[in-house]
Amino acid sequence: MSEWGSTLLALAMIGAVILLLGGIRAARSAASRQQGLLMIAAAIVIIGNVLIWTL
Repeated sequence: MSEWGSTLLALAMIGAVILLLGGIRAARSAASRQQGLLMIAAAIVIIGNVLIWTL
């Protein structure tokens, strides 16, 4: 994989972790539970894409 590809995958993983942590924090609150769950789902999709791209 090229240097750019590795950099983009690393940035995607950093974004996914931040999205996951923010989603967990938002899901704890009753007012924004749905947004938190959607953020967690988006993080899982990004992590799955990174896994596919690395195989």
